[in-house]
Amino acid sequence: MEIGFCLPYAKKGLNRDILLEWCRRIDRGPFSTISCGERITGPEDTYDMRVLLSAAAAVTERVSIMPTLYVLPMHSAVRAAQEIASLDVLSGGRVRVTVGYGGREKDYAAVGAAYVGRYQRMDEQVAVMKRIWAGEPPFDGADPVGPRPRRPGGPPIYGGVMGPKSMARIAAWADGVYGFSVSGQAAEVANVFRMADAAWASRGRTEKPRRIGGFWYSLIAVDAEEKLKQYAFDYMRGSTGTKIARSIADGLTLHTPEAVRAAIASMRAVGCEELLLVPASADFAEIDRVADLL
Repeated sequence: MEIGFCLPYAKKGLNRDILLEWCRRIDRGPFSTISCGERITGPEDTYDMRVLLSAAAAVTERVSIMPTLYVLPMHSAVRAAQEIASLDVLSGGRVRVTVGYGGREKDYAAVGAAYVGRYQRMDEQVAVMKRIWAGEPPFDGADPVGPRPRRPGGPPIYGGVMGPKSMARIAAWADGVYGFSVSGQAAEVANVFRMADAAWASRGRTEKPRRIGGFWYSLIAVDAEEKLKQYAFDYMRGSTGTKIARSIADGLTLHTPEAVRAAIASMRAVGCEELLLVPASADFAEIDRVADLL
């Protein structure tokens, strides 16, 4: 099982030196991927996913660069195709992309996108992106949209979805699935993998979906438990409400080396091929202590 990291893109005190050092340490370590989520509204220190991953592509040489996830229905499919292809070229062909619907209606409103209809819209957008990557113009009489991705057909696309209806939709076009568990429960991620296997089989696809998982954790030296719970609460309260966010945050346990090691092992046991770890802080100990565990 490969292990990668989500960059700390919404933490207080972030700056150029911290973010670039995160990228370089991940690239030097025994890790597979640098990822980053997309968020518009939220903490005032939230950075743009595309810009951060472009910086990561420029200062690394080895690891994959993977948006996790690109809230595709908030954006123009043509513009997204150009952004992703540009990132792929900049990285030397190291891009893989996870797309999803997103659950923050305020983010959609902030960029002037329709929240209603996002499920069908994403299916159509993926088809548009693949046509753009193949060199087709966006409409009759237009020039093609460059650049062309390094990989023929474009980067692998994974679906960041959790429910059976959404899984059935992405099985038509996705290369794999991203199953995230806030608390690192392998059973939750295993259920996503089972749904993906069934959806792929229903579509008559003979290849198996790539299985990617993820969870939140903290391994800082002081107050790791407090940092993890506060991060989770701050992240979720805008979309779930204060009461639910507090209940979920208070139940998180992945703040000791023993707990994180056990969670990694349990993800491997349920067939996770790649695990993306989401740190609760920007402290470099979050990287270094995972490397020690591995």
